[in-house]
Amino acid sequence: MQALGRRYREGPIMIATLARDESIPLKFLEAILLDLKSRGLLMSRLGRHGGYYLARPPSAITMGSIIRILEGPLAPLPCASETAFKACEECVDVENCGTRIIMRRVRDAISDVLDRTTLAELIKQVDAGRASALPAEALMYHI
Repeated sequence: MQALGRRYREGPIMIATLARDESIPLKFLEAILLDLKSRGLLMSRLGRHGGYYLARPPSAITMGSIIRILEGPLAPLPCASETAFKACEECVDVENCGTRIIMRRVRDAISDVLDRTTLAELIKQVDAGRASALPAEALMYHI
């Protein structure tokens, strides 16, 4: 998604190009892209100038939406999930379970960060970090 976000205005990007540039196995990448397309984050075009591209601008795609599609619910435990709730077998009082209470807070914190962070913001942060990193030659010591 970062690679497609960086190339947002360039048109469709071929799967083989993405796989090569991002060092992702082609078959694995195909499955991910199809999943993201079926869930509305990507679109594709067939043909010579075909490939995949973002369905919306990177500034309109949250990291929460991407993570939920690829990884499922954000909650660390099923009993803390809002979308896939399942009580623990050994739990005798779901509403007052200490583990569930704290894991709901963890889920809410994760959700808050991911749902407030857009793909565009993440790309900007990554690019800024890479730009400020010292080149490998700068770390050479001579005695």
